[in-house]
Amino acid sequence: MMTNTDAIVLHAVKYGDGKLIVDAFTRECGRLSFVVSVPRTGRGRLRKQYFQPLAQLSLVADVRPRLQMHRVAEASVAYAYATLTADSRKLALAMFVAEFLGHALRGEQQGGPLYDYVADSLQWLDGAAGGYANFHLVFLMRLTRLLGFRPNLGGYSPGCCFDLRSGCFCPAAPLHGDFLAPAEAARVGLVMRMDYATMHLFRLSHQERNRMVEVLLRYYRIHLPGFPQLRSLDVLRELFA
Repeated sequence: MMTNTDAIVLHAVKYGDGKLIVDAFTRECGRLSFVVSVPRTGRGRLRKQYFQPLAQLSLVADVRPRLQMHRVAEASVAYAYATLTADSRKLALAMFVAEFLGHALRGEQQGGPLYDYVADSLQWLDGAAGGYANFHLVFLMRLTRLLGFRPNLGGYSPGCCFDLRSGCFCPAAPLHGDFLAPAEAARVGLVMRMDYATMHLFRLSHQERNRMVEVLLRYYRIHLPGFPQLRSLDVLRELFA
């Protein structure tokens, strides 16, 4: 049936002559894959440049539950980025987020609040004039709530460890190796208190920021089996000193 939905492009690859395979996260149907026929002239309703990673689009698509690939009939830009693709630091963050979401949203079949969180976060980054060096930390941490494995801050006291498997603080190290010692456990609580409006007030060194994103990705790998190492992480390590 024909469905109208907003969508965030996760990935697009050329397929044959004049076609794209587009992986997208939609508000109405969750994650879907589409076949998109793009005219060579660029004058039709479907233009290749629309389907860049993290593009926010409005789609009219023929979505059929039993099919793996769906067809896009119409596409238009729902939100036009002003700086996200022009600023090298923001672009590095965007490429990291696109790669991350491509793995983190593998099984998500519901859009709604999860879609709005991702779309709103990208729009916030696009409009930010500065103070966004911790954006990826806040984005990853707050997304855990929507994916169902948000860390529990209850029970924290100085000297606690953090159990990465249970997502809880504990007074002593657990018997397995997936935990953070007290110094790093305290930084988990720090990141959980951040939001986009206030994160510039929390000072992290280059080394602390890099270590914390590694911890967060390790947390995702524990709770999302098969979650891989991200190639785009190396660029962030260099840029956000």
